[in-house]
Amino acid sequence: MRTTAPERTPPGRTHRTSPERTSPVRAASALSPMLQRLAAERATGALMRDRGTLYLADGQVVHAESPATPGIDILLTTGGTLHRDGWWDAVAQAGAGQRVGRYLVDSGRIPGGALELCHVGALYDAAFFALAPTRTPARFRYGVSHWIGPVHPVPVDAVQRETLRRRELLDRIWPDAMTDTAPLVRAAHPVDTPVPARRRRVLDLVDGVRTASDIAQHLGRSAFHILVDLRRLTAAGLVEAVRQTAAPSASAPGRITLPEVTADPDVALLRRLRDALEAL
Repeated sequence: MRTTAPERTPPGRTHRTSPERTSPVRAASALSPMLQRLAAERATGALMRDRGTLYLADGQVVHAESPATPGIDILLTTGGTLHRDGWWDAVAQAGAGQRVGRYLVDSGRIPGGALELCHVGALYDAAFFALAPTRTPARFRYGVSHWIGPVHPVPVDAVQRETLRRRELLDRIWPDAMTDTAPLVRAAHPVDTPVPARRRRVLDLVDGVRTASDIAQHLGRSAFHILVDLRRLTAAGLVEAVRQTAAPSASAPGRITLPEVTADPDVALLRRLRDALEAL
């Protein structure tokens, strides 16, 4: 049995202890303890959260959807991998049997490898948004399955680790997450810097109204990759998030609204003010 000799500190140097780091597995499981429990019990069903739904089969993620991302149908048809008529034919023929993916491959409309690649990309894309922090409790419906059917299951730990990796990447590019959800506008004084063609197509759609999700839907591209492009454009001084100005709010519940005081003394008004103050 081999033993490891204790590390010796060279003369004249102070031994420094590295800070404790959080285990990647523990960090990933903290994203959704409920998802982790469902994986442990090998559950099958749909985990519904504020910004998306994860579909599980035997404790693995088999599909994910989010309103913030283009669906797999848009990713397949916009890129030219599949004709739109072919997609709807597959849904009509195999949707009820929950075997749309299998039908696309068996009918020769798309190679199996291309379908798996697109499906896994759509899964990770939607899961990134579905696992976003929320204060609303998640719900799980046992036994629910998605109509696309089995394509390529992904372990829960892999989905959560990838979600964390993507969050960290976005923070390194530009730490302000406003560009992820707010309407976007061109910077008032843009910096004169070259923009790659792929990022230029994203910049051309920034009009003060569209959000990152809108641009992803329009281009038929991964919403996360659009976030990366937009944060790089923001960091380069070319794009800004539209800051919503807070509208004057109504009186808070339980707060007494006092009538406007005029220059003329009004005994009745003064009495109402006194009563209101006493009530407070």
